[in-house]
Amino acid sequence: MTGKTILAIDDSRTIRQLVSQTLSEAGFEVTTAVDGEDGVSTFLHSRFDAVITDINMPKLDGFGVIDAIRKGTANRKVPILVLTTESSVEFKDRARGLGATGWIVKPFEDHQLVDILKLVTGADGA
Repeated sequence: MTGKTILAIDDSRTIRQLVSQTLSEAGFEVTTAVDGEDGVSTFLHSRFDAVITDINMPKLDGFGVIDAIRKGTANRKVPILVLTTESSVEFKDRARGLGATGWIVKPFEDHQLVDILKLVTGADGA
């Protein structure tokens, strides 16, 4: 068990389930949110060690999520990973400019996602 808590924000139920299962099996505690607004609201009510967000979502996109967390009053330095089908330089630069920590393109490799989260959260994998 890593004891680290992750917030996964994605409007795709399948992706939420895949991320949740992959990370839970690696010892992370995972909370999911169905869109950007839900994600930001959830983030404000709990403490997370990292956030994973999609970019293309209804109500509030991933850029809005990153911006809201970085400009908020709580846990502004939390690592934020973008998990999306988008891979353009413009999208990556915009996300980085807003404060994203990293970028993973879907479909993702389970071990890659786990390794990156261990790295950014300082989880020792024990």
